[in-house]
Amino acid sequence: MKKQITNKTFDEERSLYNLRNTEVVNCQFEGPADGESVLKEARNYTVSDCSFSLRYPMWHGKRFILKNSTMDEKTRAPLWYCTEGIIENSRIKGIKCLRECKNVVIENSKIVSDEFGWRCKGIKIENSSIDSVYFLFESKNVEINNLKMTGKYSFQYMKNLHIKNSTLDTKDAFWHSKNVLVEDSEVKGEYLGWFSENLTFVNCKITGTQPLCYCKNLKLINCTMENTDLAFEYSDVKADIKGHIVSVKNPKSGIITADTVGEIIKEDAVIKCNGQVVLRKKPHSEVLYCRPVPKAC
Repeated sequence: MKKQITNKTFDEERSLYNLRNTEVVNCQFEGPADGESVLKEARNYTVSDCSFSLRYPMWHGKRFILKNSTMDEKTRAPLWYCTEGIIENSRIKGIKCLRECKNVVIENSKIVSDEFGWRCKGIKIENSSIDSVYFLFESKNVEINNLKMTGKYSFQYMKNLHIKNSTLDTKDAFWHSKNVLVEDSEVKGEYLGWFSENLTFVNCKITGTQPLCYCKNLKLINCTMENTDLAFEYSDVKADIKGHIVSVKNPKSGIITADTVGEIIKEDAVIKCNGQVVLRKKPHSEVLYCRPVPKAC
């Protein structure tokens, strides 16, 4: 049975350093001493119904549970280098939450953190909302279900990511990402997915200008696109779009099938483009072949 620490206030440097096999309940981490790293190097511990207002409270933790708790803006970088943890029903506002962490589950939580989840591995996020400017930068092996997120430069340089049943309001998302599957989700944002490899959308709604350019092995299955102009430039793509695309420009290779396309642009290509656009509602399907690159003088 774990020992308990209850109803205490801690503000000293490393107040509970190397804590082991303990439940910390209804405690406050704040005060005039303004100490850092209050729970650094803790092992096999649970924190519940607590509030944190000190810098770097949970670094290098192993086998932890954080539940029904809050971490405010003063925590700065609240969880770094942690492994085998659960964050449940909590509210976190530290600007650099979760960095270089492994095997952490986040459930039913609300997080506001501009640099959330950098260089992490094995992260699972479910039934949560996250507001982040640079979201999950250079992370690997991530699973997301029922997430509502807002951001700007999200999922960049990621590998092995699976997202489903989510709403993503972001720009410049999935840049340079590899092996990403997005299912049954809504993705809003400008310049989506540039330079990605093995990026797949299934049953998704995609909104925003100039999406999905310079992609390798891009797939869209039973998706819709809204306000998506200048799409697919220099991409290797296989796309099945239900409805309308505003414009398609110079796809490198593959086939894009849609009901209608407002404009098919085949000009100013700097590489050889053989991508095809097939329009379902034409009596004879219209096919685009981009013109080859002019030879150098």
